[in-house]
Amino acid sequence: MTNTVIDTIFAQASGPGRAGVAVMRISGPDAFSLFGSIVPGPSPQARQMDRTGFVDPDSGETIDDGLVVCFPQPHSFTGEDVVELHLHGSIAVIASVNEILARRFRLAEPGEFTRRAFENGKMDLTAAEGIADLVDAETEAQRRQAFRQMRGELGDLYERWCSELIEAIANFEAQIDFSDEDIPADLVDKVTLSVTRLVAELAAHLNDDRRGEITRDGLFVTIVGPPNAGKSTLLNRLARREVAIVSATAGTTRDVIEVRLDLGGYPVVVADTAGLTESDDEIETEGVRRALARAEEADLKLIVLDGAVWPEIDETTRSLIDDRAMVVVNKRDLDLVAAEFPFDVIPISAKDGDGLDFLLEGLTLAVAERCGLAASPSLTRTRHRRSLEDCLAALQRYDPKGTTELAAEDLRQAARALGQVVGRVGVEDILDVIFMEFCIGK
Repeated sequence: MTNTVIDTIFAQASGPGRAGVAVMRISGPDAFSLFGSIVPGPSPQARQMDRTGFVDPDSGETIDDGLVVCFPQPHSFTGEDVVELHLHGSIAVIASVNEILARRFRLAEPGEFTRRAFENGKMDLTAAEGIADLVDAETEAQRRQAFRQMRGELGDLYERWCSELIEAIANFEAQIDFSDEDIPADLVDKVTLSVTRLVAELAAHLNDDRRGEITRDGLFVTIVGPPNAGKSTLLNRLARREVAIVSATAGTTRDVIEVRLDLGGYPVVVADTAGLTESDDEIETEGVRRALARAEEADLKLIVLDGAVWPEIDETTRSLIDDRAMVVVNKRDLDLVAAEFPFDVIPISAKDGDGLDFLLEGLTLAVAERCGLAASPSLTRTRHRRSLEDCLAALQRYDPKGTTELAAEDLRQAARALGQVVGRVGVEDILDVIFMEFCIGK
């Protein structure tokens, strides 16, 4: 994506397809050249929308009538001269304007507008990723988290840590370069105190139960239990549509079936699995293996027990009940016999929905506990976590009693790792990966 020559790019910034209004964005050194040709007349005042026609400069034909607004550099999203055309959102108008703009400018690549904003110092990498997450947000929790990150809360935290590391490195460099000068005696103690504080803050930040990553990607809930307990019926109830085939015949579900839900504003991926049973059938055995694997990977498990045989429970199912599990006894309509059980049990009837509201309330509370926004911003990507773990490891290697050169190198490695998160140092190799996740026009 990197260009040696900064050319002018364009793309549709609004959603594809037929709409009331479509927005075309142009950014680069020649963006204002469309005034007097494609857009008749001189450029309007900065950040002021003007009504205008849009003309094909080759034929002189007016293609559409709409609005135009210009943002002179550096006070624009990308930091370059930017023009936005607000057109009628018909497929024909969009196609015509695209063809006209393509004669003069280059079609933008995915994420290129935001990448230029990053390269021009308008935002750091975490804010850029926040924009991508905000565009992709499906639930209220995802929107709130992405907006906080786009606004710079996560980047501000990392920038503060970067500044502290740079100051510590500078102190050590002074000691190395001017060892024959009068260096304050408490310099090492000051740096060590700063490193100790950073280690504690980084460790606490990383020890967040993947809260931010779960909110971004969705909390994984796996429904497990014996055959014919009503797992698929429960999935259909949660999804409010027929997702899984339901049959009185045990073993109907052989593979993992997933559905994405919005529970109280939090993203959840619920998976129905094969019944846990011993079998000589090769396909059924594979289904059980996959069910157990998904249960092991799940953030939360819904253990569904068969009310028809309650309080009996097979050992395989019992072994899955832990602090990540919610135990559900289905077929409440059978007048379940009271039984002592070492875990709280939620009785429901997946068939008629009885008790489902209580289950949903408990499930939503459990999800909110794992995904709820904390006062301090949470890291949201595996990329962040890996770099911060490298940073923490380098700081933990720091030894104030060792040689000054080695201590300074540990601090430099920590700064490089942290700099990769915000985009300060050593990030060229990851830029393409990050911005290719964006849609065209962003």
